[in-house]
Amino acid sequence: MALVVICGQPCSGKSTAAACLADALHAVEDPKPSVRIIDESSLHLGRNQSYADMTVEKNLRGVLRSEVDRSLSKNNIIIVDSLNNIKGYRYELWCLARAAGIRYCVVFCDTDEDNCRKWNIKRGETGESSYDTKIFEDLVRRFEKPDRRNRWDSPLFELFPSKDGMSQSCPVIADAVSYLTKKVDSKTRDVRVLQPTIATQTAHTTDANSLYEMDRATQEVINAIIESQSQGLAGSLNRISLGQHLPTISFSLFTNVVSTYFIAYWYQISSQAQNFSQITRFHSFQFIASI
Repeated sequence: MALVVICGQPCSGKSTAAACLADALHAVEDPKPSVRIIDESSLHLGRNQSYADMTVEKNLRGVLRSEVDRSLSKNNIIIVDSLNNIKGYRYELWCLARAAGIRYCVVFCDTDEDNCRKWNIKRGETGESSYDTKIFEDLVRRFEKPDRRNRWDSPLFELFPSKDGMSQSCPVIADAVSYLTKKVDSKTRDVRVLQPTIATQTAHTTDANSLYEMDRATQEVINAIIESQSQGLAGSLNRISLGQHLPTISFSLFTNVVSTYFIAYWYQISSQAQNFSQITRFHSFQFIASI
C-alpha cells in the first residue's frame, strides 16, 4: 500500500514521529490499514554498534533494505524509522516502492543540531538508548538533507519537533495520513502511486525464451529420428521408441522430416502448458507418429 521513510538527524524525534504516524493510521477505519514500523530495535540492533564504522553501517542499511523489501505489499504500510541520512539510500528505498507499485513519501524531522545534541545527552542521563559523542558528531556531519525536488524525496512532509512539538493530531501527520490512505481513481491528481518500469518488473518468460524452448524441443525430435535411422543401417525401420510416457513413432521411410519439423513447430507455438518443454515434445511425437 505504501512506504514511509522517516528521515532526520540522530535524536531529532524520528521515533516519536513514526509512533504518532502509526497511531494516526491505526485510527483510520475505512479501510483500516495494516501498519508496521521497521527500525534498528525491531531487528535487535543497537545504535552505537550499528554505526560504529562505515562497514557496520553499510551492513545495517543492507539488513533494513532487505527487511523492507520482504515486507512491502499492496495491503500494508511500512514505516522505516531510521536515520536514512544518505540520499542514495533513500533512492534505493524509493526503487523498492516503485517495484512494488505502491505509494511513497518522506517524513523529515527538521530539528536543529543543538537540540539534537541536547536530547542525546538527556537520553544518556536518563538511561535511554543514546549515541556516543564521536558517533553522534560523525552522523550529524554526514547528514544529507532531503530535497522535495528529488523524486525519491517527494512528497516531503516536514516536521519541526523542537518548535511545534509532536502529536498524533498535528497538521503534518494528518496530511501524511490523508496522502497514504486516500482512495485513488482516474481523477486523482494529488496522490501518486508509483508504477513499476521494465527494469523493476518481475522477469517473465519472454517470447525469445519461448522460441528457444520450442526450437530445442523440436530439435530433440529430429535428432531422435536421425539417430534411430542410423542405427537401423540398411534394414527397414518402422517404429521408434523415444522413452517412457511418450508415444512410439511409426513411419515407413524417412522422407517427411522437413514437413514434420514445421508441423511439430506449429504445435509448439500453440502449446500453453506449464511444463512447456515436456508437453511440446509430447505433441511433436504425436504428430510424427501419425505420419
